[in-house]
Amino acid sequence: MKAKYVIGGLIIVLFMVWGATAFMKTTIQYVPIEKARTSTRMVQVMGKIDFDQVNFNVDQSRLEFTVYDSEAADKTTAEQLKVVYYGVVPGNFDQATSVVLKGKTDGEFFVADQMLVKCPSKYQGEEGDGYQDMRKHDEATPKPGA
Repeated sequence: MKAKYVIGGLIIVLFMVWGATAFMKTTIQYVPIEKARTSTRMVQVMGKIDFDQVNFNVDQSRLEFTVYDSEAADKTTAEQLKVVYYGVVPGNFDQATSVVLKGKTDGEFFVADQMLVKCPSKYQGEEGDGYQDMRKHDEATPKPGA
């Protein structure tokens, strides 16, 4: 009777270990730019776009650009990563404040499979640090029935 419980418990433990390792293989972790450059598996990286180094090839639907560390004070001294993205360029790419990329390095470039563009919020004030002033909104919109 004890042998059945031991074998059953062992099978349960093996399946739990197998499930945990399978889950860990499917997770995609955020990494800094220096680790994204050397990563051999799929990762996520966030950075600011250097608009001086953007090139789009329409024939190949190939977007090449460089991102730099989003927390750096100056882009010239910041850690940089050359990125290649194949596909349609998001409509708000030129207004982006930063970008989140999912992909992996192929040697020279970080090849992004997915790109999430982060833009400034339209609900922020003119200074970018507060919410929109509702008085300005009310003054700018026409009154109903007027």
